[in-house]
Amino acid sequence: VLQISKDDVTALQCKVVCLIQNGNFKEALGVINTHTKVLTSDIIAFEKAYCEYRLNRIENALKTIQSASQQTDKLKELYGQVLYRLERYDDCLAAYRDLIRNSQDEYEEERKTNLSAVVAAQSTWEKVMPEDLGLREATYELCYNSACALIGQGKLNEAMKKLQKAEELCRQSLSEDSDVTEEDVEAELAIIHGQMAYIMQLQGRTEDALQLYNQIIKLKPTDVGLLAVIANNIITINKDQNVFDSKKKVKLTNAEGVEHKLSKKQLQAIEFNKALLAMYTNQADQCRKLSASLQSQSPEHLLPVLIQAAQLCREKQHAKAVGLLQDFADQHPANAAEIKLTMAQLKIAQGSVTKACMILRSIEELQHKPGMVSALVTMYSHEEDIDSAIEVFTQAIQWYQQFQARTNYGCCVFQPKSPVHLSLIREAANFKLKHGRKKEAISDLEELWKQNPKDVHTLAQLISAYSLVDPEKAKVLSKHLPSSDTMSLKVDVDALENSHGATYVRKKAGKLTGDNQQKEQGQGDVKKKKKKKKGKLPKNYDPKVTPDPERWLPMRERSYYRGRKKGKKKDQVGKGTQGSTTAGSSELDASRTASSPPTSPRPGSAAAVSATSNVIPPRHQKPAGAPATKKKQQQKKKKGAKGGW
Repeated sequence: VLQISKDDVTALQCKVVCLIQNGNFKEALGVINTHTKVLTSDIIAFEKAYCEYRLNRIENALKTIQSASQQTDKLKELYGQVLYRLERYDDCLAAYRDLIRNSQDEYEEERKTNLSAVVAAQSTWEKVMPEDLGLREATYELCYNSACALIGQGKLNEAMKKLQKAEELCRQSLSEDSDVTEEDVEAELAIIHGQMAYIMQLQGRTEDALQLYNQIIKLKPTDVGLLAVIANNIITINKDQNVFDSKKKVKLTNAEGVEHKLSKKQLQAIEFNKALLAMYTNQADQCRKLSASLQSQSPEHLLPVLIQAAQLCREKQHAKAVGLLQDFADQHPANAAEIKLTMAQLKIAQGSVTKACMILRSIEELQHKPGMVSALVTMYSHEEDIDSAIEVFTQAIQWYQQFQARTNYGCCVFQPKSPVHLSLIREAANFKLKHGRKKEAISDLEELWKQNPKDVHTLAQLISAYSLVDPEKAKVLSKHLPSSDTMSLKVDVDALENSHGATYVRKKAGKLTGDNQQKEQGQGDVKKKKKKKKGKLPKNYDPKVTPDPERWLPMRERSYYRGRKKGKKKDQVGKGTQGSTTAGSSELDASRTASSPPTSPRPGSAAAVSATSNVIPPRHQKPAGAPATKKKQQQKKKKGAKGGW
């Protein structure tokens, strides 16, 4: 037909539709653009906008839709999709509401699903509280979108239950189709499992989350956006550990088409993590390049400059890092507070506590906060600068006084101070008392007592402070203390002593009868003396023999210690060539003696001793030639190894 009539409108329309059905969007758009005179926007606006949408030319698609003279239902549907991709969620929500309200066909369920997706995106990315659309969650897509909205609100447990319901509905829906395999079911469930793992990660169950993430990656899903998100989340779990695994996973975030599948905030988070990974892997140039690119894209964002400062600190360039942060704080006063807190942390790490205090005190919006006051007072106390610490208290108290005066402008009645204000005054008084500033503490305590005259604790502190400065005033104030009768507490002492946490438990007295009871009453305050047990004596103790006075000393330290006797029988060993006999061998021959006594012979003796003579026990005898042997041993030791006593 086109060969006969190249400008035939119906034939051109058919050709464009066929090309779209075959997925040849670029060729279809080329046909439309080459026949603009014939194929006007009124005739083929939808096909042109759809081709531009599928080619990710979202802005062009929006212009084509808006330029159409007649807004058909098809164009409205596509308009909603385009607005969602451009992240114009409010306009998108209005477009889908209009579609649902003014159309009745078989695609109503799909429109409701898209509507719930818009609400989930608002909750997640814009932190908008989602409104109840009244949608019946009959499909797993609606359940999934509802779970995403709950994650945006921080309701993680409820979101997990919704995802579990979505998984059940998905399995039921796909099981009805006989052509669907188990692998197809798992592939469809991958995105639901991915959100489950994300919730686990947010709840601190990183091991479970990591296991589920890896299971999804093993399935090799075709959705590059899902793979990129999972890889990014695994990198955040790894942090500065397991960097080799993170390097592998980061490749999944660079897949083709990822930028068209994810939102701007998701892509930004991935780029931040790439920069941090480069820092952890000591790729300084790559880290600087990525962080500089991020800063150019989002000049007011904190993370790029913080990453640059962290990289400089790793390179030991702390002064340069502080300078970089200071420049950013000057250029972006709205974010100055967080930047200055980081600067103070760097100064503390360098040991410049006073400079850190100066930086913290320059954050006007945080000066009066109890946490800031506490931090400054602690740091000044560490530096022993008590005057500056008291000044911090004074400025914070004055701020609350001025704030109360502005709030109660024109009001003449007495206004009680806020709990935070009173807490600061009390802490200031305690601090001053601790550091000997009694007179200054008295004024604070009087202010507290004026606010609550029934506060006995404050009155007691005030009396204690006055007793050191003005005893007469302390006596006057002590009259305001309640009497002992009014302060008596109804406490069961026995129950208190027998309680689980009692450090002292009174022993229950045994029953006393007769004489024992009278003795107990007569000796009320006399303490019983404990009898000392007699020490046990050794079995071989002889009372007639005087014990050794040095028995408590170690053997080496006793006066009669002569060293350890080593090798008793060494002198009996034959010396010389093999087979020869020693000179004293005849002395050891018992046959040459007059008679063999019943007792063992004394080693080294020349003759036998009769049994009736005064025999010295063998253990108390010294072997003959022992000193000579000892000398020889000493000589050998000098020649030989270095070991010795």
